[in-house]
Amino acid sequence: MRVIVGITGGIAAYKAPQLVRLLKKQGHEVQCVATRHALEFVTPLTLETVSGNRLYSELFAPVNDHSTEHIALKDWGDIMVVAPATANCIGKLASGIADDALSTLLLAFSHKPLYLAPAMNTDMWEHPAVQQNLATLKARGVNIIAPAEGELACGATGAGRMAEPEDIASAIRNEKLGIRNLADESNNSSFLIPNSSLSKVLVTAGPTYEKIDSVRFIGNYSSGKMGFALAEALAAEGYGVELVTGPTACRAEHPNIHRTDVESAREMYEAATRLFPTCCAAILSAAVADYRPDHTADHKLKKQGDEGMTLTLVQNPDILATLGTMKQEGQRLVGFALETDDEEVNARRKLEKKNLDYIVLNSLRDKGAGFGVDTNRVTIIGRDGSRTETPLLSKADVAREIVRRCLQ
Repeated sequence: MRVIVGITGGIAAYKAPQLVRLLKKQGHEVQCVATRHALEFVTPLTLETVSGNRLYSELFAPVNDHSTEHIALKDWGDIMVVAPATANCIGKLASGIADDALSTLLLAFSHKPLYLAPAMNTDMWEHPAVQQNLATLKARGVNIIAPAEGELACGATGAGRMAEPEDIASAIRNEKLGIRNLADESNNSSFLIPNSSLSKVLVTAGPTYEKIDSVRFIGNYSSGKMGFALAEALAAEGYGVELVTGPTACRAEHPNIHRTDVESAREMYEAATRLFPTCCAAILSAAVADYRPDHTADHKLKKQGDEGMTLTLVQNPDILATLGTMKQEGQRLVGFALETDDEEVNARRKLEKKNLDYIVLNSLRDKGAGFGVDTNRVTIIGRDGSRTETPLLSKADVAREIVRRCLQ
């Protein structure tokens, strides 16, 4: 696509060249439009170098290619994003003010996809006038890529930090693919906003530990690597991720990932059933124990001579099956199956029985795949009859393929 990147006068303007690079890497053509104040933070030479096109910053500059540059650019561009979008820029657009190159182009760009990535101090972001302006723009079909919380340039910590360039580029990529917010189609404010409950995906990862006593448990060899790779792949695509994980040494790095640590299958069940109604999809990759001891001692059990120990096990709740009954129209549910015999037959049976949209089949027969390693080989089976078999890949690459096949 032909993407116009607008840049206004906020400190987050220093991130604009990185956004342009990411968009170019996705294969888009990019043209930059900047306000005078934006050029206090980033130079024209930098923007022209990374975009490969002349910068537009003055309505009546003698170097403009057209006498009505704002109209020519409106006709050229397929989509426009302003990053950062200051409170001043937002207010002018909401009020229909056109007093410089960028604001004039924004008014002309009224019938094509437009995205704003606000960036400002928390008090400014929360001001009723700014929020009212945002509501006005959303009602007109403008897409708002919500700012994140974090440390701001003024030294304060709070909401108002511009979304990362990776998240903004993902929004542009999803616009090209036609991906829309499943939970917000009705109000036309549109789109997958990073860190928003409107675009969250639930991911479960790792093992569960079922306590026998205060020091022993029943568990499995799951490392959590596949689930964490899925969380990172989803976050990179602009989704907010609710990651519910059993005990693991894995770390979640992306700011769009919210991690909930649990230990037992019942704790994972409670977290998953609580979070799933707020999500547009769920991918359940955790290796959940099917059974737990019917009684847990609150102290370390001692040996009892040579007689051995007998444990009575009771069944844990079935998380995947429960979410299958909870699933609403528009939600997608993806499960994992680890099989050793009649793999595909058993996986397809699980797909139907638990009301899944896709199931990802692992096999312990494949060398280099399974627990504890950094590679995997899977077969992705869809309710629609689709079947995709991957070669042995890194778990990060497998995760990206799962996200691409199952959610896009």
